[in-house]
Amino acid sequence: MKLGTFLLSLSVQLLPTAAANTPFSVDGRWILDSNNSPVTFVGVNWPGAGEAMIPEGLQYASIESTVSKIKSLGMNVIRLTFPIELVDDIFDNSGDTTVRDSFINALGADNGTTVFEQIVSNNPSITNTTTRLQVFDMVADECNNQGIYVHLDNHISKAMWCCSTTDGNAWFGDTYFDVNNWKRGLEYMALHAKSWPSFTGVGLRNELRQPATANPNYPYNWETWYTEMVSAAEIVNAANPNALIFLSGLNYDTTLAPIPTAADLGSGTRFRLSDFDFADKLVLELHTYDTGATSCANLSGALWNGGFKALDTNDAAVVNVMPVVLTEFGFNQEDSTWQSVYATCLRDWIPEQQAGWMVWTISGSYYIRQGTHDYDDTWGILDHTWSDWRNDDAIEQGLQLMVDGSL
Repeated sequence: MKLGTFLLSLSVQLLPTAAANTPFSVDGRWILDSNNSPVTFVGVNWPGAGEAMIPEGLQYASIESTVSKIKSLGMNVIRLTFPIELVDDIFDNSGDTTVRDSFINALGADNGTTVFEQIVSNNPSITNTTTRLQVFDMVADECNNQGIYVHLDNHISKAMWCCSTTDGNAWFGDTYFDVNNWKRGLEYMALHAKSWPSFTGVGLRNELRQPATANPNYPYNWETWYTEMVSAAEIVNAANPNALIFLSGLNYDTTLAPIPTAADLGSGTRFRLSDFDFADKLVLELHTYDTGATSCANLSGALWNGGFKALDTNDAAVVNVMPVVLTEFGFNQEDSTWQSVYATCLRDWIPEQQAGWMVWTISGSYYIRQGTHDYDDTWGILDHTWSDWRNDDAIEQGLQLMVDGSL
């Protein structure tokens, strides 16, 4: 074993379990653990918001195996996505649906039964009576066992692939985006996650965007964003005061531009941390998928102006100094994009900002995506069968360097 690999392996083994230093809080631009030591999130997205409504990949690999692969890179967090429909079902049916029934509903009787049996083969603790939310519990438990934090993310309302302007999940009041159910779902999951020692916080909503059909009750603007996001944040904080609360932006979460400077959001509305008695729990999150970028200066400048300037403690114009986490970025793992301006810029620039990040995605395949069963995702850092990295060079010469640079 090479010395560098040995030292990384040793450092991973010596990391404390996630339970040792939660809950987290915020102080200025930093996320702090319970010992008041800065924490930089370095991790990966693990989707669980598809039609089956459980974390992907369990028909190919055990939960322990997938968490071990994440741990092997030195990562310390997963962004675990969920749909509001999961909670709606619990309320509508006076209890959660079993994993078996959920797969039959999502894939049909034959395919659903087959996939469920494969899942049980790899994960014997999942049985005919196991519910979907119990699988989320199992993932959180294994993450805690291996010292990996869990960040929940409300990815969508109706369980499906995200995101478009026409999917009915784009904006408050959209076809499937019932605002009251959304807040109820966030409250439920924040309460439920109290039992997870590895739990750190929740993202209120993934990639808000302008819907194809406008709803006059919820105009697409920053005023509406403020009203609904602040209301949801208050509900989550009341349900679980220990939870970090991640605020996403507009335009598919590519901009939070008015927030760092407390600019006018409309009619004199301004976001000011001083207005919140839980300001020590608020974090900003942004995404970028500008894979065709030709200039790192332009790419990083767009991120900085889009919200990362909230990290700047020296700019008097920055009224709201806050942590900012890049909760999604990613690219096709089967070509040379890992060597592109986009990938190399983020690999250097994000660690330089001492900012957290979570790459999209771990999923080498999906149970079902956009109507295709066993969908192969070339953006997944794992291969189709979740058994190995999809592109060793992209991991060893790319992602691993970003992990090391961040930690």
